[in-house]
Amino acid sequence: MSVLHTSTADRSASKAWLRALELTARIPKNPERILANVVSEFADMLVERPALLSEQECLTYGQLIIRSNRYSRWALHHGIAKGDTVCLFMPNRPEYLAIWLGITAVGGVVSLLNTNLSGLSLAHCINIVRPTHLILSSDLADSMTTALSALERPVEMWVHDDEILNYSGDPLTGGEKRLITIYDRALCIYTSGTTGLPKAANVSHFRLMQWCHWFAGMMDSGPSDRMYNCLPMYHSVGGVVATGAVLVSGGSVVIREKFSATEFWKDITRWDCTLFQYIGELCRYLLHTSPCTDETDHRVRICCGNGMGADVWNDFKTRFHIPSILEFYAATEGSFSLYNIEGKPGSIGRIPSFLAHRFPVSLVQFDVEEGVPIRNAAGFCVPCLPDEIGEAIGKIATDPTQPGGRFEGYTNVQASDQKILRDVFEPGDAWFRTGDLMRKDKKGYFYFVDRIGDTFRWKGENVATSEVSEAIRAFPGIQEANTYGVAIPGTDGRACMAAITLAGQLDLVALRNHLIARLPSYARPLFLRIHSELETTSTFKYTKTSLVSEGYDPAKIPNLAYFNDPERHAFVPLDHQLFERIQTGRMRF
Repeated sequence: MSVLHTSTADRSASKAWLRALELTARIPKNPERILANVVSEFADMLVERPALLSEQECLTYGQLIIRSNRYSRWALHHGIAKGDTVCLFMPNRPEYLAIWLGITAVGGVVSLLNTNLSGLSLAHCINIVRPTHLILSSDLADSMTTALSALERPVEMWVHDDEILNYSGDPLTGGEKRLITIYDRALCIYTSGTTGLPKAANVSHFRLMQWCHWFAGMMDSGPSDRMYNCLPMYHSVGGVVATGAVLVSGGSVVIREKFSATEFWKDITRWDCTLFQYIGELCRYLLHTSPCTDETDHRVRICCGNGMGADVWNDFKTRFHIPSILEFYAATEGSFSLYNIEGKPGSIGRIPSFLAHRFPVSLVQFDVEEGVPIRNAAGFCVPCLPDEIGEAIGKIATDPTQPGGRFEGYTNVQASDQKILRDVFEPGDAWFRTGDLMRKDKKGYFYFVDRIGDTFRWKGENVATSEVSEAIRAFPGIQEANTYGVAIPGTDGRACMAAITLAGQLDLVALRNHLIARLPSYARPLFLRIHSELETTSTFKYTKTSLVSEGYDPAKIPNLAYFNDPERHAFVPLDHQLFERIQTGRMRF
């Protein structure tokens, strides 16, 4: 007789999955209970318990709901109807969450604008959601001014100030309340996707509830937990998961405006945090800092995030005394997610066998040259074998009783259609295309390989090459631009590099200033190559394979090349000495 032995890690993982399932199973049973209601329930029970903490201000659960109610009445006073969109352009702060909780509680849809944007990029993000109103932080007024001339329709803008105190924070009365359900849209969160300019993903109240309660189950968060959040609140992770997963458990969230490697562990210990959210680059930055006593003198029990590279994982866990790392993979608009609850270094997660029927995920063979999944003689996609690289896809649920597998799409219908793969394994089925290449090992663990197409990640952000090329070509004297990403040792993602052709003289100082005005810092080219002409395919598309292969190595580049030096704040000639500094990690970006 054989005895089946179950490891402690396996038992712990099973408990996490079951907790998440139990918490999320309740959501469809009470469709009128949205996230604002959950926070309000805790405010009734834990009125004086800290909810959101920061250097600027701290809000208890009671104060958060009072602030939220004021924004509900602000929305009603300004005539914001159910389904109307309000853009929010504000740095990280407790007020940020209070604003969108309040507005969404009365049916408004809040669009979370990237605070790094300006000019045409910012205008594009505003135009595609067609807002009636925009709430603006006064410290971002200059950035907003650069976008005004490109707005396609009038938008009523309100510069955030103390006017909000004129509205009552008391619970809404019967005449003020509106019927809002989990199936109504709550937020628009931007994602670059695999090609083109940013798209605005629709996020329903159900999705918010699902994210928050699922992660609460996975992390086993409770009233004694404090989450440290220094990630942008305009992203789904920093703005919803890191905050909501703790608030739905009665815990507290410490909010910092921006990540600081030197202040990170000081903040963790000073605020007595037990949890923190990360992105891969954040972890690498922390490993590059000098040792300090705070980095191990803390109560952190788990960190959660995505992008923790296999080469960083063990060093990070050991040096900083992190008991548990919860790596996950998800897309804001995606129909599935993956969780590495077992702590397997380098893996982005798996789906346990007992849940495979509820969360159908597959990898299909992909034709990199054509940019489409490979189909067999019968016209269906070809599943990947173990450890074979392919595009990750998730089946889109059509059963209304399973809203978790729905694809809610973007504000642009055509963009939504492009993310759906049809007739995949049988006639009529529909699957969500992640745009990501992955592999899955024999044990069912998934590993991220690369993003399909032109989009790549740098500094934790997606960089759309078409947007960068458009900004470069808008500069006088530049005729063509072909943008791509190049790998730099010791960093995550790929840095932006552009090959260009000239129609005249090139003023590098003016070009650099032009790019600063047009693009967020993470999207600006770090390297430039000057060509006499750019190679194209037979269909007149720019080719990138050889460019990416050559990278920024002067020994391989036959053209004149420049480096956007962050120390000298200028484009400087890329020579062998500079190349060696970059290669050996002596240059910080």
